[in-house]
Amino acid sequence: MTDLRIDPRMDSGATLHAGGVQNDLLRSARFRLEREAHWRQLDQLVSRAEEGGAAALSYNEVRDLAAGYRQAMNSLSVARDISLDRALVAYLESLCARAYLVVYAPQESLGGLISRLLLKGIPQAVRRSALPLFIGFLALVLGALAGYRLCSSDPSWFYTFVPSELADLRTPDASADYLRSTIYGNERHESDGLAAFSAYLFSHNTGIAVLIFALGVFASVPSFILTFYNGLMLGAFFAMFRQKGLGYDAFAWLSIHGVTELAAISIACAGGAGLGLAVLLPGARTRKEALRHQGHDAVKLAILAALMLVAAAFIEGFLRQLVQEPVWRIAIGWGMGVFWVAWLSLAGREGKASHGAVR
Repeated sequence: MTDLRIDPRMDSGATLHAGGVQNDLLRSARFRLEREAHWRQLDQLVSRAEEGGAAALSYNEVRDLAAGYRQAMNSLSVARDISLDRALVAYLESLCARAYLVVYAPQESLGGLISRLLLKGIPQAVRRSALPLFIGFLALVLGALAGYRLCSSDPSWFYTFVPSELADLRTPDASADYLRSTIYGNERHESDGLAAFSAYLFSHNTGIAVLIFALGVFASVPSFILTFYNGLMLGAFFAMFRQKGLGYDAFAWLSIHGVTELAAISIACAGGAGLGLAVLLPGARTRKEALRHQGHDAVKLAILAALMLVAAAFIEGFLRQLVQEPVWRIAIGWGMGVFWVAWLSLAGREGKASHGAVR
């Protein structure tokens, strides 16, 4: 007969292993039972915050959320140290990760972020960038004055400053009637519709603005030169129209979209100039730190320039063709200028009480 007796040593080891597993399970169950109510409460608060943001919670609930997060982190640490079952550890890791995001991650929606950028970020960046803005507008004004003076004394300078594709048939050799037709959208402007010219001018200025901003890091010089060159073209155009007796009409034609569009180019230059000044004059910081610090405001200026170019494109593509009266063109153009100045100079200012509290 076969001997079916079991080795006592094997039986003892299996019993000890089973007993150890059973003890671990009991310990996990006891650990979970003592703390599960707090975890469930935290889970509910985290779920509500994930759905509606921290603003959906009351003050007491936010306080309970923070306290529950600390308790859950402590439970997770203990569970890892005493090697509780993996399912419990995984649950606590997930709960703590969700609670961390609710407690510490920004709870601002995309709409809130855009609102804060428009109401505070961009206006405050503009007010901190007085010197770069001065450089940008100075480059444009000096270029416009130089282009006007040179083309007034010698119209042949026009062909040097203005590319043929931008000039179209608007040259000093054109008749006053033809130039007038380009201002008021007369059907005699045969070569290119005003809409096509507007689209070209917008894409041209957008490309110039991007280039001006990007090259500013090279000691600000390329940004200044490109903005100055845009001023040269502006002055050359105005001198040509004025010599044909269309100075007022050209001023109104340029005003309706140019106040916004040319300001956008100057602001793009300011963003680039700010980066260049950070490289040239880092102050107490290293150049890398100064560039990183100035980059925050420079990016906001670039965003502002982009917004203004979009607004100018709308005005240029629609209002300039729909509005034919010079006085209304001037009113719309410079009214937009007043709007930009008011927004950028007044928005995002802290009240006296806030300043006192900070101090």
